[in-house]
Amino acid sequence: MDTNYRILVVDDEQDLLEILKFNLETDGYLVDTANSAEEALSMNLEHYDLLLLDVMMGGMSGFAMARKLKAEPATKDIPIIFLTARDTENDTVTGFNLGADDYISKPFSIREVLVRVRAVLRRTADRSDSTTSNIINYQGLQLNLDKKTVSIDDEEIPFTKTEFEILHLLLEERGRVFSRQELIDRIWPKDVLVLDRTVDVNITRLRKKVGKFAKCIVTRLGFGYYFDA
Repeated sequence: MDTNYRILVVDDEQDLLEILKFNLETDGYLVDTANSAEEALSMNLEHYDLLLLDVMMGGMSGFAMARKLKAEPATKDIPIIFLTARDTENDTVTGFNLGADDYISKPFSIREVLVRVRAVLRRTADRSDSTTSNIINYQGLQLNLDKKTVSIDDEEIPFTKTEFEILHLLLEERGRVFSRQELIDRIWPKDVLVLDRTVDVNITRLRKKVGKFAKCIVTRLGFGYYFDA
């Protein structure tokens, strides 16, 4: 783990702040905390690599703080993971529309938080490294994010835009289970009505197209889908 990553946790629950700080530091991160959005905004936020930001706090909400950060050039690119006790579709959509990189509903397990943090930091580090090729590789499976192509053992496979984006998301956050609703929120346009069955059909087509890698796209019954690397 890269111990140079700096994380700021913003939450008005002191016990939760201490638990998150302890476990994130145990995982190798440099961690600071703030009890409110107002306190956080008084800090030098541009030095942080990631914010864990509670949505519902006394005073300024996490959403309001995120809007301020995204409006400032110095802080607009800082990754944000929202923490919330309100697991509603409207809140999730609001969070992603504000530029959130992920959204975790309370109560959560510490293991889940650590997995999400690693995934976001890995993704944003790859995005900010200009020397990194915009290609995702897994054994013989390759996604070219610039050309929007998929190849297996150097043979290009035709993919629809939706199939490509699903595979991109699953590969980018390998091991994380995505519910059907999460996939709908992240992949499909907000003004399009998408049924759970539509997600299942696209996953079935995706498995057929990736051939020998089909077994890597795993169904976790009752939860959703993930890429098992």
